[in-house]
Amino acid sequence: MVTGRAGVGRWLIVLPAVTLLLASSACGGSDEAPRSPGADRDPSVTTAVDPSASADPVDDDASAAPPDKPAPQGCDLVTDQEAAAVVGVKLGPKTASAQGCVWTAPPTGPTGQLEVYVGDGAKKTLDIARTLKHELEELPEVGDEAYLDGTSNDVFVRKGDIWVVIHLVRLNDPKENREPMVKLGRVVADRM
Repeated sequence: MVTGRAGVGRWLIVLPAVTLLLASSACGGSDEAPRSPGADRDPSVTTAVDPSASADPVDDDASAAPPDKPAPQGCDLVTDQEAAAVVGVKLGPKTASAQGCVWTAPPTGPTGQLEVYVGDGAKKTLDIARTLKHELEELPEVGDEAYLDGTSNDVFVRKGDIWVVIHLVRLNDPKENREPMVKLGRVVADRM
């Protein structure tokens, strides 16, 4: 049985990581024809753009990564200092995997964790957030497409065909995390 702050904190760290791992393992190929980048956008997505402002058309081919360029690694997209600044607590060393990178606070201190996942699992996590009717805020001028899920402290960024999700675990009001997460989303998009 989990008791006390330390026990609850461990579950708050483990649960999102397990969820993302399960979501990424459930991803597979699809027989569907590819859709245009904005075709699957949910109409419930809010936007931070002034609706009266006009936008210049953007050439998607110009911003897409070259086909021979490999996908970035999660640990290459965020520095240790940037991770610590967003989490707001001292973090242990990063843990790299094939799909991402995780920075975790030591178990003896305050709860905090930052996860960066690259690839199909990141897109699947966004699809799950849409299915669960999370309120997604569109982030203009971040990559080719980007959203903030303030409910679960996630930032989703697409550049070309590559998706990245940045997930923050903190025991605070998620509204306090909006600005640092959006800023980190911009940094990640620039490095993709």
